[in-house]
Amino acid sequence: MDERIETFLDLYRQPVPEYIQRLEQWALKHEVPIIRRGTRDILRYLLRTKCPNHVLEVGTAIGYSALFMKECLPETSRITTVEKVEMRIVQAEKNFAAHDKKGQICLIRGDAMDAFETLIQQGAHFDFVFMDAAKGQYLNFLPAVLQLMEKGAVLVSDNIFHEGDVLQSRYAVTRRDRTIHERMREYLQVLSTHERLETVCIPISDGMALSTYM
Repeated sequence: MDERIETFLDLYRQPVPEYIQRLEQWALKHEVPIIRRGTRDILRYLLRTKCPNHVLEVGTAIGYSALFMKECLPETSRITTVEKVEMRIVQAEKNFAAHDKKGQICLIRGDAMDAFETLIQQGAHFDFVFMDAAKGQYLNFLPAVLQLMEKGAVLVSDNIFHEGDVLQSRYAVTRRDRTIHERMREYLQVLSTHERLETVCIPISDGMALSTYM
């Protein structure tokens, strides 16, 4: 059913730039995780309707999603993206050099918590946040991310189903994935009950949570 839905929706999706298609094929060939097309659809919609000025992305990988988001934003918008895996940083920098000629994207190298601390000290604020890093760390990242969000800012948390594992009983998933299972469920509970957040979870791709900071 999922494949049938994706094939059907491809008929109505807006085309992406050719270089985005090439990056997608490169990522698939080299087994690098990137956002799925359903996630891409939601990001496009949110970015084009909200037109945020300052975007924070947690988890750059090869820069695919940052470059896609750039294509959905005005030239005056800026994207700050954080990545700690050196091999991915090298590839992301190459992709940004080739396709971000106007310098809209700023890549921060290193641990996300260190990056958050620096951004908080600098007084940085963001009106859109895309969380797409290690799923077991979402809960740890949240307090700092909220400090960086302006009132009315949107937080998009990707892959909340973790390939469907989160939908299962903890005893139905492999032992190595139980920690992520528990942390993601706790993260979703915090999002849904937080007094400053209005959150909806949507079953698109591998699941997404959309939260607005009130």
